Amino acid sequence: MSFTVKVISPDQTVLDESTEEVILPSTTGQLGILTDHAPLLTALEIGVLRYRKDNSWQAIALMGGFAEIEDNEVTVLVNSAVLASAIDPAIAKQDLTAAEQALSKIKPEDKQGKMQAETNLRRAKAKLQATIAI
Repeated sequence: MSFTVKVISPDQTVLDESTEEVILPSTTGQLGILTDHAPLLTALEIGVLRYRKDNSWQAIALMGGFAEIEDNEVTVLVNSAVLASAIDPAIAKQDLTAAEQALSKIKPEDKQGKMQAETNLRRAKAKLQATIAI
């Protein structure tokens, strides 16, 4: 059996598909969703959403948000999202390296700069992980 998954960002609908299984990067860990899942509202971390359609896994890098599961529909509202197929792995690796270097240059007393650099690092990791998650 299948259910619908929708990934919506402020500027576009990234995904609207029928699927058999979804794995979400919730704030408490990976959350697996199958048909007839109990209603749920959960916060999402920056990470990779994976979904299975026709026994093939696909991935989307999510930049945080929320997911609602109800009546065999998973609705994911995110700040932004990128399909794995739209990510160049070489550029994702370069972005990760740049984010790691930027974080290492932050002075310990610059708490706001450190938080932003850590967020940029998590985003870069999510994009790279999305390219290898399928």
